[in-house]
This record gives sequence, C-alpha cells and structure tokens, in this order.
Amino acid sequence: MASGHIRCYNYGTLMTYQTTIERPVATKGVGLHTAVKSNLRLVPAPADTGIVFRRVDLDNFEIEAHVRNVARVSYATSLMKKGVLLSTTEHILAALYSCGVDNVYIELDALELPILDGSAQPFIEMLEHAGVRRLRKRRRYLKVLKPLEFSDGGRRIGIYPAEDFEVRCFVEYANPAVGAQEVEIRVGRESFSRMLAPARTFGFVQDFEGLRRMGLIRGGSLENAIVLNEHGVMNGPLRFPDEFGRHKALDLIGDLALVGHPLLARVEAYKAGHALHTQLVTRLLADSSLWAETFEEAPSQTRHPRLQAAFPAAD
Repeated sequence: MASGHIRCYNYGTLMTYQTTIERPVATKGVGLHTAVKSNLRLVPAPADTGIVFRRVDLDNFEIEAHVRNVARVSYATSLMKKGVLLSTTEHILAALYSCGVDNVYIELDALELPILDGSAQPFIEMLEHAGVRRLRKRRRYLKVLKPLEFSDGGRRIGIYPAEDFEVRCFVEYANPAVGAQEVEIRVGRESFSRMLAPARTFGFVQDFEGLRRMGLIRGGSLENAIVLNEHGVMNGPLRFPDEFGRHKALDLIGDLALVGHPLLARVEAYKAGHALHTQLVTRLLADSSLWAETFEEAPSQTRHPRLQAAFPAAD
C-alpha cells in the first residue's frame, strides 16, 4: 500500500434540486503564472446556467466551464472561446463542484484567476459567506454506465460506474518529502472542505528556471505554493503529511467539473495530470453509450461495500 493513503467518505442522499449562491462575494490577488493582479467575483445565476466565467474587462464575454472550451493543460487548466483566454481555473471549479453549486457566474477582470494561497480553501470560505440557495429546477446527473480507461506511458486514468462521486488519486515523486501518496475520497462539501481544500499547489526548485523561460510561475512565491528543493520542503510546515497527493486529487476534481453536470462515477488516476484528466472528460462525452443523464439520487444512507484497490501497491 502506498504511504500517505487516506480514505474519506460521505454517506447520504444527493441533492434533488439545482443550486446557486445566495449573494455575491469577491476576492482579489495575483495569477500564479502571469503575476497579473485580478479581481474575482461570484454572482448568483438562474437554473440551467451552469458555471460560467465572465471577463468583465472584455464586455462581460462569457466562457462556459466545459471541456469543449479547454485550451491548454500543461501546468494549469486554461479555457478559451473565440480567442479569449482564461487560465488556472481548476481550484475554483473544484470548490464549486464539490460543494454542489450548479449555477454561478465567475466574474474576472484579467486572463488568470488569482492563486490566493495556492489551495481551494479561500474559495470554500467565499462560498460559506455567499451561502447556497436551492432553485426550482431538478438537478441532472451524468451517470456513468460502462468503464472507460486509457494510459499514456506510465500514467493511467479510468472512470467507472458508481452510485456517487468518488475519486482515487495516486502520485509518486523522487523527492524525499513526497514519495508515493494515495488519496481516496467520496466527494461532498464536508469531505472536500476538510480533506482536500486546504492542500496547496507545489513546485520543485530545479524546474523553476525552465518554467519561467516558458512564461510560467511568474507570480509564484513561498506564500502561494509549497516549494521543494532536493532535500525537501523549503517553506514548511505542511498542512498534511500527504498534502501533495491531496492537491493532485483537488486538481482532478476541478478538471472533472468540465463535464458540465454532477457525476455519478468513480474516477481513478495513477500519476495523471491535467492533460489526462481533460482527455478523460472529452472521451467520455464523445461516447454517449458510456453514460446517461438522470435525475436519480444515490440510495439514502447506504454504505458502499469496501472499495478494492485498482492500482498496484507502491514499494
């Protein structure tokens, strides 16, 4: 079994009706890759809107949080529509998706979302202030009916039928502070807020020069990312011993939000990243035999049988 393995499950019914937020909330900060300052505001939206970004600096141009708008997925998930770019969307999408917010406008006045402290915790706090309001329209789920899995070298990802939304994420790095870490979680507001949201993004000193030549991590600092050198963490303490694995699970959930509907599925990712995450969503939606839209809910207070490991145990 991998070191740093956690399991966290919520049990209970899924929400029957769509939601939005009660009131607008705002924050501001700098972009991790661009270092550009931006103002971000969440605004209530009507039923069947989905999660929609608005570039208020460009006449409220709208970009839907959907995989059809994915532009780049190297070190962050970026969206583009008609040439208008929006970068580093995964943290806020993970928070909204896990907390069951179906409809919201995300207003932004720059091309990259603020990184804040490098985690999704500030967005969870925003949602606590905003409140969640139930709408009159019933919620539609995307229920996976048949498995889909593929690999790219030593990286693998798959999605499988399940009664709820579950993710399992395995990462491994040679750095002694990381090693092999595995996270398994049934995703809900409480489990995400407690177990994943505080986990911060991270980077390795030896990669920084090359990334900056690529125009990346210009806004990175010891205040908004975990920084590692060859000996370990430079700016501890960590929030969790396995904070790296937890953050990768956070990123996975944010990318899965690009399905556009709440998932009833189990997703397992082995050394995957943004590219495999978004490929999974694209391939899933392209084959309508793999899924169905449904209004059904998970069985109330029903515990699943013990989930079996799909990955080989790490040495």
